[in-house]
This record gives sequence, structure tokens and C-alpha cells, in this order.
Amino acid sequence: MPMTVVRRRRGVFPRLRKRMRNSFLFVPFAGLLIGWVLATLVVRADAFIHDLDARWTEVDLSGLWFLRTAAGFGSAAKTAVAAVSSAMLTFIGVVFSITLVALQMAAGQFSPRVLRLYVESRVTKLTLGTFLCTFLYTLRVQKEYGSSGDGDGDAVVPYLGASLAMGFLVLSLGLFVVYVHSTIRLMRVPYVMDRVCRESLRLIRDSAGPGRAVDGGAAERAADPGGATVSHVRRPGVLQAVDVPRLVALARREGLVLHLVPRIGDYLVPGTVLFRVSGGPAPSDADVQAALELGVERTTEQDLAFGIRQLADIASRALSPSVNDPTTAVQALDRIEVLLTAFAVQPLGRAFHRDADGAVRLVETLPSWPDLLDLALTEVRDYGIGSVQITRRVAACLDDLERLAPPDRREPVRRHRDLLEEAVHTTAATPQRAAFALQPDRQGIG
Repeated sequence: MPMTVVRRRRGVFPRLRKRMRNSFLFVPFAGLLIGWVLATLVVRADAFIHDLDARWTEVDLSGLWFLRTAAGFGSAAKTAVAAVSSAMLTFIGVVFSITLVALQMAAGQFSPRVLRLYVESRVTKLTLGTFLCTFLYTLRVQKEYGSSGDGDGDAVVPYLGASLAMGFLVLSLGLFVVYVHSTIRLMRVPYVMDRVCRESLRLIRDSAGPGRAVDGGAAERAADPGGATVSHVRRPGVLQAVDVPRLVALARREGLVLHLVPRIGDYLVPGTVLFRVSGGPAPSDADVQAALELGVERTTEQDLAFGIRQLADIASRALSPSVNDPTTAVQALDRIEVLLTAFAVQPLGRAFHRDADGAVRLVETLPSWPDLLDLALTEVRDYGIGSVQITRRVAACLDDLERLAPPDRREPVRRHRDLLEEAVHTTAATPQRAAFALQPDRQGIG
């Protein structure tokens, strides 16, 4: 039965937020700007305090005792600022080196698809931004106070400047500890797989809402779109996201029903058919393609199958002869089963998006239940057929899915069970070994 899918709104300025999330430029440059502005304000504040102390000796500055205690006086404070400045340069080099090593390990051990977790890490960006802020701040403060002349009795003493530098140093040290902890976790495959699984579960929850039968007219038009087509005319790339509200508003204004032909995650080349239009002439290419976001790789923003793709890649790499780590593949199958269990009760196949009046305006193609099963289990089964640990874990997964899936979705599960049994009986030397390899076990062999 056709179902209606509700997709969560993407919020304000979604493209800008995506660029900020996928870039290492915004936060570090913001840190440099903050460091420059703070240094300017602090230098002026210390000069103001110095003028008060010089002109009105009777003014009681004892309230600044905490500043004097934290920063010291004269050359000692300037020495402290210089030490912080040089230390921050070293810390920046350490953070940069650790990040490159983590990226290299992630690409080599896990999958290139999980590199985005490191690029999107807020801890890494915040740490690098804070270090750059501290470095530029202390460098400029050191220059400004040094230009006033060391040894000059009337020189400005960096009360606020050195105190704030000490505060930045403490903050940087704390962030460095958090950064190392976060990076070590991301270098451990179970945490990476859990992160991918949580993102995919959140996407499933946000993308699929309560199912409702579509009216007969809408279902008929969805089944036979006919009419004109809109082709892709811009640069090639992966279809990462679709602005559903914009397309629904466009279709409502023109009195159309748009049928999105490619799925989220497909690579589009110029000339690819994007939409089939029913109800009237096709809208302009500019209006339609402005609602599509393309990039160089798949993302988890709207791509329902991408989580399973990443987990299957991790399992396949673990089962390669150069790695030979079936236990990691079993751990990936644990998370794959979680996602398949969530998909088993969700509407799949097609998504019908309605306007405010309840009329279907956009029909989107989603992965089907057999497609998701094939993606999740085919490669792992083929690459791990020689490992008893893998076949037993796959058998346990199929048992759970056949029990939890609705009756109309159990046939694809049985098909995969038949494929597993056929592959095991083909490769096993004796019937006893085949029976042992097909015994369900959630831990493989334990």
C-alpha cells in the first residue's frame, strides 16, 4: 500500500550550516579574529589602567589584586605572555599532526566513507580555533607591550593581558585533553560504528513518519507519471539532499506533481533525467535544480542507505585477506542488524510529499526493503563465506529479521537465508561443517 513519508525540515540556512560543518576554515578563522579583537581591547584596557595609576596616585587600585597576583608585574608578566605564545605554536603542530595520523588510519583501516566523522568533529575544530586564538592573541599582546620599552619605569604593565593569556592557556590545555580523548575514540572501530549507527537511526526516525494510505487519484498519477521530463544540466555530482518544501511549493504553484527519478545518493551526470512531471508542462530547469544539492560524496543528511553502506564497507575491509579480522566484521553486523530492524517497520519504496491542502505534490523514490537487505548482507556474506564466525552471525541476523519483520517483508529474508545455505554447502568440506557454520550465534563463535 502506498505510504506517506514525513521528512524533517532542514532548519534555517541549511546549505551554510552544511558548509560550516564540512569545512575546517570557519572555526579556525573565527578563532584568529577573536584573538585579534581581544588583544586590541585588552591592550587599550591596560593602557587605561596605567593612565589612572599615573595621573591619580591617590586612586586605590587594590581591587585589581587578583590581576596582579595572576599576572605578576613588568617583565615577569611579559615573559609569561611570550612563553604562552611559543607554547601555542608547538601545540598547534601537535594537533595538526595527530589529526593527519587519525585521518590516515581511518582511511586505511575503516573506510574512506567515514573520514567525514573527523572532518565534522566539533572538538577538533574548536581545539584548533582556540589554539590559533591564543597564539595570535599572545603574539600581538607581546608585541604591543614590548614596544612600550622594557626597563622603562613608565611602561604599561600587562595586568589584563597576562591574566587573560593565563586563562587561554588553561582553556587550551583542557581542550587538548578533550581533543586527545575524542580522537582516540574515533580511532577505535566500535566507536566509529556506533556513531554511524546513531546517525542512521536518527535519520530513519526523522525521515519516516506514520503511514497513511494515499488517495486513489494520487496513487494513480504516482504509478503513471507520464508527461514531460526535466534533465540534469549542471555539473556532475552526488545527489546529497532535496529541498522538499521548495519543490512542494513549486509544484503547488504550477498545479503539478513532480516525480523524482534518482534516489538520494545517486551520482548525476549531465543529461540524467531528474523529474517526470504530471499535471502540466515542466517547470524551468533553474527552479527545479535550485532545490537539489550536489556534492562529491554521499552524506547522512537524507541518504537512508548510506549508514548501511559505511558499515558494510567496514565489514568488507575487515574480511579482506590483508586484514583478516572477522571479529570486527561481526561487530559491524551487530550495527547492521540494528538498522535493518528499524527499517523493517518503516515505509519504504516511495515517499509521497503533500502540500498544505493534502494533495500529493512530490513523489520520491526510496530504497526498498529488498534493496536494503542486499546492500547489508550480500558483500559480507560473499567475502566472509569462508569464516564460520561470519556465517553464524549472519544466520542469527536472519533469524531475528524473520521474526521481527512484518509478514509481507519476510520473503526477501528467506531468500537471503537460502543464499547463505547454498554458499555454505558449496564451500564446506563436510555436512557436519556446514551444519556448524549455519548454526545461529550472535557472537559468531563467542
